[in-house]
Amino acid sequence: MLDILAIQNRLPHRYPFLMVDRVVELLPGKRAVAIKNVTVNEPHFTGHYPGRPIMPGVLILETLAQVGGLVVMDPEDGTGKKIPLLAGVDKARFRRPVVPGDQLRLEVEMLQLRRSMGKCHGIAYVGDEKAAEAEFMFMIADPE
Repeated sequence: MLDILAIQNRLPHRYPFLMVDRVVELLPGKRAVAIKNVTVNEPHFTGHYPGRPIMPGVLILETLAQVGGLVVMDPEDGTGKKIPLLAGVDKARFRRPVVPGDQLRLEVEMLQLRRSMGKCHGIAYVGDEKAAEAEFMFMIADPE
């Protein structure tokens, strides 16, 4: 549904911190399903861990949070010019390591959305296995 160019039009993140490769489902204000292809060429794998590359859990959470940002930032209603800022993470759980060659399927559902605050729940899957999940709180800020 959204390719990388459309994602870059909606999110302020850029290399090396844009983590979402493709969006396959998007219902603004409600939910999204996105894909992140995990490759050995990502810079964090040189140090995490040498000889046994594992994607850091905090980056899996960041990827889920970016998908949440895509749910919130709808250019058609004017929120596309604003920036979603992470305000909190609750109930984070890591179920399996994510390694180069894995493809993350990220499912994020909005739990609560107000004018300047929101809360969502995200699950990262590798195949049919849960890799991680968490609840995220965020605030919606002006760009400056």
